[in-house]
Amino acid sequence: MTVVPLGIPRRLLEFTIDGEPVRTTEGSTILDACRAAGKDIPTLCEGDTLRPKNACRVCVVEVEGSRTLVPSCSRKAEAGMEVKTDTERARHSRKIVLELLASSVDLSTTPHVAGWIKEYEAKPDRFGPDAARLNEEPRIDNELYVRDYDKCILCYKCVDACGDQWQNSFAISVAGRGFDARIAVEHDAPLTDSACVYCGNCIEVCPTGALSFKSEFDMRAAGTWDESAQTETTTVCAYCGVGCNLTLHVQDNEIVKVTSPHDNPVTHGNLCIKGRFGYQHVQNRD
Repeated sequence: MTVVPLGIPRRLLEFTIDGEPVRTTEGSTILDACRAAGKDIPTLCEGDTLRPKNACRVCVVEVEGSRTLVPSCSRKAEAGMEVKTDTERARHSRKIVLELLASSVDLSTTPHVAGWIKEYEAKPDRFGPDAARLNEEPRIDNELYVRDYDKCILCYKCVDACGDQWQNSFAISVAGRGFDARIAVEHDAPLTDSACVYCGNCIEVCPTGALSFKSEFDMRAAGTWDESAQTETTTVCAYCGVGCNLTLHVQDNEIVKVTSPHDNPVTHGNLCIKGRFGYQHVQNRD
């Protein structure tokens, strides 16, 4: 029997969220505590498998005594802290951020954004039709996944997943400055000429669909992609003995993409190229 060490217990902290007393463990973020208390805090760049990057600023809240709004995804909870999540100041900030993002980026495949825009009465079109956008065609330079920079919000989650937090391939980084900044491989070359190992872990963490499976991209273009008609089945990858968990997304009796559970102790949402993309043999009808 394997004995798992429990470690040193973390002490509980007491503070208030919107006037209500809450308890959370030491080291937890304000966002963790808000979610545990049932508070709906919008966020785009936060991910449960990566360290917070503080990039999107949609999750800001007001903390008593703080001069500025603070990102709840990274600010650690402290004893005696007074947090307000739904003040006029916080709502106005989220509204502006959503307007700026939606006016410059295609958020059509970003989950929950349409609801947030409605909730905060954001009006992205108030910047007019001349608001700067990339208007760049999706980059399709391989058969596994697509890069659509028109949907990229520069949250850097893909860079972190490719870098020292998971894959350690360091194939992608930020290139350019200002409005010309973009996620790219060295010299902005095609993926096939880069250090990319096609693990697809960048796709797993992308919040907007800027990175997507080629299968999903093609089905969306054809108008046949329908998540409501898809089933999800979690199984074990058969390629090697590591024991990675795969979640098969199936539509019309065909596997359309493969993900991995983020709470799995083996994979934490990550896979290799064979686990994420090597499923064609399962449905080979020849």
